[in-house]
Amino acid sequence: MNAAATPPAPGQAPQRVVVGISGASGAVYGVRLLQALRTCPGVESHLVVSDTGWRTLRHEMHLEPDAVRTLAHVAHDADNVGASIASGSFQCAGMVIAPCSMRTLAAVAHGLADSLLTRAADVMLKERRRLVLLAREAPLHLGHLRNMVSVTEMGAIVCPPVPAFYLHPRSVDDIVDHTVARTLDLLGLAHGLGGRWQGLGAGH
Repeated sequence: MNAAATPPAPGQAPQRVVVGISGASGAVYGVRLLQALRTCPGVESHLVVSDTGWRTLRHEMHLEPDAVRTLAHVAHDADNVGASIASGSFQCAGMVIAPCSMRTLAAVAHGLADSLLTRAADVMLKERRRLVLLAREAPLHLGHLRNMVSVTEMGAIVCPPVPAFYLHPRSVDDIVDHTVARTLDLLGLAHGLGGRWQGLGAGH
């Protein structure tokens, strides 16, 4: 366990969440999710990053592996398919792949389990646990759409990081936080990120 991350309260069983970062653009979503999970009481985060995910983290955020690993309670090597999160006996609340590349989506849709990232996702599906995929690509061809249908039929939630302009975001951080907040909602975790829609007033 990395000392920089806040552990669950003493005597409290941790609510584990697996965070995967693949090579699609939008590495900031995975990083911000890890930061948000550190503020959720009793949550233990487990991180796995693909090789292309590390490349995108360096390019988009100028972050080296050590800086990202310290955001999680436990960091796993994507080549270590014998890690704890590769087994259904590893109890956890769910997994998020943020961002989820079309290559990773395809691997999950077809049950390839060819890395720890995709194996952990496959475990979520077979154990009927929550799997949230922040699919990041545009435009989409028919193969992408069919893979999204496939993972949805298996129980995953495809949640593209789409900006919510009705909340009047003032910065990129606001846009990112909204997506991360919705992701935490899907995991059933309490958080203080972003505003919530309160409905239009009578004058609108």
